[in-house]
Amino acid sequence: MKKKTILLTLAAMFAVVAVCFAADNPNMGTWKLNEAKSKFPAGATKNNMVVYAAAGDSVKVTVDGVTADGKAVHDEWTGKFDGKDYPVTGEPTYDSRSYKQVDARTLSMTLKKDGKVVGTGRIAVSADGKTRTVTVTLTDAMGKKMSSTAVYDKQ
Repeated sequence: MKKKTILLTLAAMFAVVAVCFAADNPNMGTWKLNEAKSKFPAGATKNNMVVYAAAGDSVKVTVDGVTADGKAVHDEWTGKFDGKDYPVTGEPTYDSRSYKQVDARTLSMTLKKDGKVVGTGRIAVSADGKTRTVTVTLTDAMGKKMSSTAVYDKQ
């Protein structure tokens, strides 16, 4: 009985630490695209809303946007900011994404399709926590490199 109590206590402590990490991370929350401050190449998909939420001891990132021809897009990623690849659902350009914590307000991101890097990015949250800038360089299916800078406002 004592062993079971100790194990349950340890499990609860790990859950609290994970929730605290998520709450302290400035990326957490809902972010809305500020199109006026953003720069996209012609024909690029625009991610209008991005949500970072705690999912147990991981983070769930939900992205909703629109393609250049007006079609709605939705993708989801659940993982940790540990530099490891985790699957993405709903994204045709890449099938896994990894995030790595660079500093308290910055993440680096790697996008892969079938194990091959097709894009990299950097996500930086402003010191006041009100804006988030995402710079991405991506190679499309035709081998063409595209770069974009998306600025988001915290909701």
